[in-house]
Amino acid sequence: MRDAGLSRAIQAAGGQAELARRIGITQPSVSSWNRVPAERVVAVEAVTGISRIELRPDLYSELAVADDVDDVDIGRAREYALLATLLARAPPDMLLVQIARLHGDATPLGSAHARLADAASTISPAAVEREYFDLFIGLGRGELLPYASFYLTGFLNERPLSRLRQDLAALGIERVETNSEPEDHAATLCEIMAALAGGRVPASADAQRLMFERHIAPWMRRLFADMENATAANFYRSVGSLGRLFLEIEAEAFTLTN
Repeated sequence: MRDAGLSRAIQAAGGQAELARRIGITQPSVSSWNRVPAERVVAVEAVTGISRIELRPDLYSELAVADDVDDVDIGRAREYALLATLLARAPPDMLLVQIARLHGDATPLGSAHARLADAASTISPAAVEREYFDLFIGLGRGELLPYASFYLTGFLNERPLSRLRQDLAALGIERVETNSEPEDHAATLCEIMAALAGGRVPASADAQRLMFERHIAPWMRRLFADMENATAANFYRSVGSLGRLFLEIEAEAFTLTN
């Protein structure tokens, strides 16, 4: 029997065929689901606006954090999850509405949230989808290539990816065979950090720090800075500001815990 979260996602997308098209798989694959597979949750959330908590409450209820995760790490997990969602795919209308409700404060990160909310309130789903295409896909290639290998070597699928795979294997994280994206995509790395911060993947504080220092700190702030200055960026300029500021805070925090 199809569960409620999957049913809501299919309805929001306009049917099984449309949901399959939006996330880049075949309709029979969606038809075979009883619930949204764990590896497809972020993509389905991005294209339907149905939150991951609704799609898979067994994995994401209150971000599915462990009982001993403190409020700071819960906040970190949510920030990484938001960035993962926005980097994975252009936000649909329902997600834009949710982002437009974000509230900021007087801190630099709070101001970045407020700017992101403003950007979400003034852009249409069609415009942000075109922007995402121009930035990250393009005709041949987008303006930005959000992969660690590219930023660190100038080429895709290079040694940074193989080193990441080794570290993921040590954490018990395996690549989903049906996922065509290399693991060093910025969205995947943010999703991994969300899982580590929220306790969904058991790991020590040192393991989190090493993942950040080895696979995020060397390049991802440059990606977000490039996003802020990209010709095609409008909505994603505010995403770049948020990501850059958040990673600066993360870098400082990990330095203090060394």
